[in-house]
Amino acid sequence: MLRVSGYLAALLVSSASAAGLDDISNRDAVNGLKQALSNAAQAAVAKLGKEDGFFGDPRIRIPLPPSMKSMEAVMHSVGMGKQADDLVLRMNRAAEAAVPQAKSLLVGAAKKMTVQDAKGILAGGQDSATQYFKRTTSESLAEKFKPIVKKAMAKVKLAEKYNEIAASGAKFGLVKEEDAHLEDYVTRRALDGLFVVIGDEEKKIRANPAGAASSIVKKVFGALLK
Repeated sequence: MLRVSGYLAALLVSSASAAGLDDISNRDAVNGLKQALSNAAQAAVAKLGKEDGFFGDPRIRIPLPPSMKSMEAVMHSVGMGKQADDLVLRMNRAAEAAVPQAKSLLVGAAKKMTVQDAKGILAGGQDSATQYFKRTTSESLAEKFKPIVKKAMAKVKLAEKYNEIAASGAKFGLVKEEDAHLEDYVTRRALDGLFVVIGDEEKKIRANPAGAASSIVKKVFGALLK
């Protein structure tokens, strides 16, 4: 395999040992990262794109928008808590339904990664791969998610009422413009949750490369620990 002077190792995180990276070429590193990122993306989608993927995880469960908190409290106080709780459940179910659409985009982003991208990821922080996904896929993911979320939320009467109230509130600065439509809010929070779980997968690979399925992933990330 063609060697590139200095290898990618010269640009790796300062804690990496040059001795552990002597046998890794640019091609090895890029292939290893592509495989690692694809694995992380697919694992995250599998975890979230099922019932309770969002709703069952307190870290990423989607709550009502901040602008609806006072309304939620009132609803609970007058015996309408079930409707408010159902809306929260529906919001999370909408996110769970949308996430499977992310798989092809995330894997595609991993496959398109260049040597320069790889350098940035390996020389970056512990979440640099996750940040790469955010940078390259967020806009396209939002476009994929939003129609699915909107369709799911259209079945909930309280969601329609929220949109009416929030739209009026936004005109007077009482509600953030980005929260004026529930589907926009849910889409944004779904993306946030997805990247949290991708970050979890990245941490696992970095902490335990020996547990990675691919030999090239083990080779690249294992060298970082030497």
